[in-house]
Amino acid sequence: MAHDHARTAGSNRARIAVALAIVVVVLAAEVVGALLSGSLALLADAGHMSSDAIGLVVALIATLIAARPATDRHTFGFQRVEVLAALVNGVLLTVIAVTVAVEGVRRLLQQEEPEVQALPMLVIAAVGLVANVIALLVLRGGDRRSLNMRGAYLEVLGDTLGSIAALAGGLVILLTGFARADAVASLVIAALIVPRAFLLLRDVLRVLTESVPRETDIAEIRQHLTETPGVVAVHDVHVWAITSGQRVFSAHVECEATVFSEGGTGDLLDRLGACLQGHFDVAHSTFQLEPAGRAGTEEHAHR
Repeated sequence: MAHDHARTAGSNRARIAVALAIVVVVLAAEVVGALLSGSLALLADAGHMSSDAIGLVVALIATLIAARPATDRHTFGFQRVEVLAALVNGVLLTVIAVTVAVEGVRRLLQQEEPEVQALPMLVIAAVGLVANVIALLVLRGGDRRSLNMRGAYLEVLGDTLGSIAALAGGLVILLTGFARADAVASLVIAALIVPRAFLLLRDVLRVLTESVPRETDIAEIRQHLTETPGVVAVHDVHVWAITSGQRVFSAHVECEATVFSEGGTGDLLDRLGACLQGHFDVAHSTFQLEPAGRAGTEEHAHR
């Protein structure tokens, strides 16, 4: 399991590095294009891409730190750094969305219609769209295994949608001369960013507060464990995640007297661990074996 995680982390680093190179090139092109065309949508997308570049750098550094081995001070290692990187990405996405929305509204409300050169705007937006699609294909797959990678994927997905919005705005200006379409496109970009930022921050908060992972059913786990021969009851069940896909489990397990009298504790622990790993993909589990009825003698509440 540790070997698989290390291999996945190495693959994720390569994906992020390639995506970062693409984003930096497109960012430079969009800044130049925004200055030449006067397009707020391009500038908004460039601002979004600058946050993406920062976010991807943070994500890349996080994968390097997360790969460090556990120590006596950090007994679970440094994998949670990837979650903190996803938090940074979520905050960056939110700040960019608000900034773009404020400027878009200001441009819509100003009396003079802004001057926007549609052709440069279209060319740069098209180049950005192609590059962002390539970056998305590079990152695809990694987002399902890591919050850090999901944050990076969402950053680039936002760029892709932003390029589409800028492209649509440029076409409207070119065909109709309605220059405020650029500001409308920037508001669309902002509106597309916010829900993804919210969902990412929600999942980050779930990990940082050590909530039960969304895909984990405590009742189902308890049922599987109590069906194990020799187990009478299970209480004090705790499931949380160190980072995406790295679930940790602990519980008190009340056992039949024969488990202790016949020296079957080691075999029972092996079966309980295999049950969790096989059915629920929990690699790290801790069980406290107790005589039946022990829960009633403990003062704290049980679940």
